[in-house]
Amino acid sequence: MRLWHDVRLLHTGANALLATTLAAMLVAGIVWMVKRPVFTLRSVSIEAVPGHQLRHVSTQLLRVSAARRVNGNFFTVDLDAVRGGFETVPWVRRATVRRIWPNRLVVAIEEHSALALWGDGRLLNTFGELFSANLDEAEEDGPLPEFAGPAGSEHLVQSRYEELKRWLAPLGRRPEAVLLSSRYAWSARLDDGTTLLLGREQGLPIEERVTRWASVYPRVQAKLDRRAEVIDLRYPNGFAVRSVAMVGSGGARTPPPAGAVVDVGHTE
Repeated sequence: MRLWHDVRLLHTGANALLATTLAAMLVAGIVWMVKRPVFTLRSVSIEAVPGHQLRHVSTQLLRVSAARRVNGNFFTVDLDAVRGGFETVPWVRRATVRRIWPNRLVVAIEEHSALALWGDGRLLNTFGELFSANLDEAEEDGPLPEFAGPAGSEHLVQSRYEELKRWLAPLGRRPEAVLLSSRYAWSARLDDGTTLLLGREQGLPIEERVTRWASVYPRVQAKLDRRAEVIDLRYPNGFAVRSVAMVGSGGARTPPPAGAVVDVGHTE
């Protein structure tokens, strides 16, 4: 019975009971408010991220994804699930989802920009990421260059492609295919059908080999009087050329001479 005479203890108990009651009322109020019809999601707006446009993403598939993933109301909808659903749609690289008070969602879509066709049939985007999509759609603006390499080498092959474009610009040529072998040896096919054998990044840097060849090749080609089929740049002091057979009179093909090794110090 002494507890009833302990004023401090009684005050503490009363305060605790009051706090519990207020907390329960607050929770009940929040639950009541969250369930109000005004917060039922009324629309999901889909737009491209700023500075981009949507060329290939299917609006029908986006609507289907929204219908399947958007559950709950303004407060309870799972934004991660909604985002993940949109990112399964072909051509969608990234989706961001945000709430707009009191009953809307806005989804911003970033579309893949295809840079090349990878060796396994997938596409490579401008970020060096692989994705799957319709090749005909990817090549609406023309054929894509072809890349191939060991798993995990996508960024490396992409960088080599950009370097080759820069190194070959003085010749007016560009790479149409870039290959990195399992032994990390490089080769490339140019837009005129010529194959460059670049080898591995050891000894003389590949950049030096390519730019050295590009600086003298117009004179060499003039002397050969025919297009080169294969150019082997793996030599330390020059390069080897295998030319395409020429068509002579009567339509007969004249076989090219054996591959010639050109010393870059003796090209005059």
